[in-house]
Amino acid sequence: MMSGVRMDKWLWAARFFKTRALAARACELGRVESNGHRAKAAREVRTGDLLGVKNDGGDFQVEVLALSEMRGPAAVAQALYRETEASRELRRKMAEERKAMPRFEASREGRPSKRDRRQIGRLRGRG
Repeated sequence: MMSGVRMDKWLWAARFFKTRALAARACELGRVESNGHRAKAAREVRTGDLLGVKNDGGDFQVEVLALSEMRGPAAVAQALYRETEASRELRRKMAEERKAMPRFEASREGRPSKRDRRQIGRLRGRG
């Protein structure tokens, strides 16, 4: 029976991050807290720990239920922790706010389209 697992390994196994390197980086940047303290990548995770994790999916407050060093399917990963109600509620609110925000069509990246190029030409006084 394991007594503890490295923080970066556990976060990766619980599918909070795609790679262990990303999990370790998040720890470095202070995006991971364990029982209210900033957690380093090598910190031991134990069952019953309360973790705060910030990733692309939002801010999670979770209680560690099980330990694993192996990354399995999502269903297995979700059995490793339990998200607090407050955390779930907050994430739901944030998602709704994001949906309500206007999306900017102008923020397309890459090369200008043919239509864009015509407009640029007109602006520059050609054609």
